[in-house]
Order: sequence, then C-alpha cells, then structure tokens
Amino acid sequence: MLDLIARIVINGVALVIAAKLIPNIHLAIGPVGIEWIRVALVALVFALVNTYIKPIVKTLSFPITLVSLGLFSFVINAALFLLVAWIARDVLSIPFTVGGFPPKFGVDAIVAAVLGSVVVSIVSTLLGFANFGRRIAGLR
Repeated sequence: MLDLIARIVINGVALVIAAKLIPNIHLAIGPVGIEWIRVALVALVFALVNTYIKPIVKTLSFPITLVSLGLFSFVINAALFLLVAWIARDVLSIPFTVGGFPPKFGVDAIVAAVLGSVVVSIVSTLLGFANFGRRIAGLR
C-alpha cells in the first residue's frame, strides 16, 4: 500500500513539473486544497493506466516497436498520456488538457503529449531512484 502511495506522489510531482515546463499542458494547480486532490486523482489515473493498460499495449505493439528500433514507444507513451487527459477531463471532470485535447485533437496535442510523456518519464525515473533508496533501507 505504501508503494502505491509513493507511486501516486511521484506521478503527481512528475505531472506538475510537466505542466509547468510544457506550455500546452494545462493542469489546475493552486494553493493547497481541492486542486491538489485533483492532481492526486490524475496521478492515480496515470498510475493505473501505466500499471494495467501500458503492458498490454506494449505487448501488442512489440513487432512495430522492434521494426522502429524502439521509437514507437514514444507514440505509445503519448497516446496513453492523451488517454489520461481524456479520462481526467471527460470522466472525472478535472481540468487537465494536453495541447487542447480534449476536445480538440491536432498536432499541438500530439507534440505536447510526446514532450509531456518524456518529461514525466524522466522525472518519474529520477524520483523512483529516491523511492528505491527507501526500499534498500528496509523501510517498506
């Protein structure tokens, strides 16, 4: 349970950093309160998508990824990032848009999703190393 909470916090921090760095990613970030609960919900959705949907999609797209020498994984990550934005905006009514998506889908959404997924991957990896240090110390 503690690992799930740590993963949600790491995803939340990564999403906030991506929203601050990429101008086309809009996530309502304000003072402590309801906005941070919304960020935690988006991070939870992001963690669930990466845990359950991403392995299935990566397995099914393995031949394309192999032929493209791994570059297709950027497309997969961007598509899943847009899926999280759609779930957050249309299902949970949380103001989270990526390049105007949802409702508009275009080049801006694709570029913002690729850049956002790269930033989130880098930040999550760096923060995951800190989380790994907790595991080594036996603080499970």
